[in-house]
Amino acid sequence: MPGLFRGLSGRLLWMTVVFVMLAEVLIFAPSVAGMRMNWLRDRLDTAAAAGIVIDGLQPSELPRSVQDDTLLATGAKVIALRKDGTSRLLAAVDIPPQVDDQYDLADVPLLVSIRDAMDTLVFGGGRIMRVFGPVGESDMIIELVMTDDALRRDMLQYSRMMFTLSLVISLITAVLIFLAINRMMIRPIRNLTRNMQLFSERPEDPQRVFQGGGAKGELAVTGRHLSAMQVELQRTLKQQKNLADLGLAVSKINHDMRNILASAQLMSDRLVDVDDPMVRSFAPKLLRTIDRAVGYTSEVLSYGQATEAAPRRRRVRFAELCQDVREILALDADGDIEFVEQIATDLEVDADGEQLFRIIHNICRNSAQALAAFHPDDPATVRRITVMAHRIGSVVSITIDDTGPGMPRKARENLFAAFRGSARSGGTGLGLAIARELVLAHGGTIALVEKPGPGTQFRIEIPDRPVELEDYRARA
Repeated sequence: MPGLFRGLSGRLLWMTVVFVMLAEVLIFAPSVAGMRMNWLRDRLDTAAAAGIVIDGLQPSELPRSVQDDTLLATGAKVIALRKDGTSRLLAAVDIPPQVDDQYDLADVPLLVSIRDAMDTLVFGGGRIMRVFGPVGESDMIIELVMTDDALRRDMLQYSRMMFTLSLVISLITAVLIFLAINRMMIRPIRNLTRNMQLFSERPEDPQRVFQGGGAKGELAVTGRHLSAMQVELQRTLKQQKNLADLGLAVSKINHDMRNILASAQLMSDRLVDVDDPMVRSFAPKLLRTIDRAVGYTSEVLSYGQATEAAPRRRRVRFAELCQDVREILALDADGDIEFVEQIATDLEVDADGEQLFRIIHNICRNSAQALAAFHPDDPATVRRITVMAHRIGSVVSITIDDTGPGMPRKARENLFAAFRGSARSGGTGLGLAIARELVLAHGGTIALVEKPGPGTQFRIEIPDRPVELEDYRARA
């Protein structure tokens, strides 16, 4: 039983009972006032009927037994009839010394009737009242003098009947509303709550995603949103698990890779002493590549643990950096993919050289992979990667454009999102995610540019560092 008061459905049940009873109280006041007026009019009508008969017996005197019967029929102590400006006593017994209240039933306003009814109901009993009113449509007026005991007794009985009837109506109404609300709202809400509890226990279980429970209207919309949120949460949890597994795998691979690269670095150092001109030309590039790989392995876990290291900015010749990217990607002039550089030889970018290299390398590598797998319908189509850069004031704008198939819709919708923004099957999308993080670390922007023709174009804008006032004065 206490659960009925604590639960939403139980509170709704009892609140309905209370509200219906309050509504019945508002109805009760005019209702009991109407009952009182009808009671008094019935007594006047009975006395009026007897008065007309008695008036017709004039000048005969009414026998005492008839007077008593008339008074008993009306419950009055005195009956009088006013006609033609004169008043005649029709019957009387035990005439009271004084009258406490007088009521004219000819024209009684509703509020006055309610006030008199409440007064009789609460404070009545043992009071003498004089009641008078017209006889039908005639000019005769019938008067009664009586106690209010019988009236109050009938009013109390009527009130008890009204209370009982109101209570029954309120209970029936409450039960019907309870059953309807329980079916339309309470049961679906309980299903939602139960599902959230079960889902919180094992959020990775696809069977625990909310499937709907027959709800309609707003609750159905809530159920759909809950289901979509749970599906998205499961996808996120799966990605987080993949990231955790990937981090563990990368840490293991990184440990062994550093040892292997350290050995390769020691052996490559000896290539400098070889007299072969070709070896001498490739040795510095090989050394730079291995040094860069060693640096990557030292910082490879920073993406999963926190953020990339802060850029160590300096003036970098962008044309030389793009040449390194071209050589790492092995895009020779005689190959199937052209690599075009439209860069002034003296253009410098205020950036971290290694991080800028990773940005350009990641995007160009994605373009090279897309072009390698691209087989255009027109044999004359040239597969080309174009890197353009120019300075506008204190900002360097870099554009990387290719003539490939362009990015698919899914990749566009999840652009720069790790593990979701890959443009090729089996890709992770980490390249663009890392590139964006590095560009933002430089205070720049990176965006996919819409172009009229086929292919993909990215624009990167990197601003120079603000000049400190002390540095400016020192240089001046």
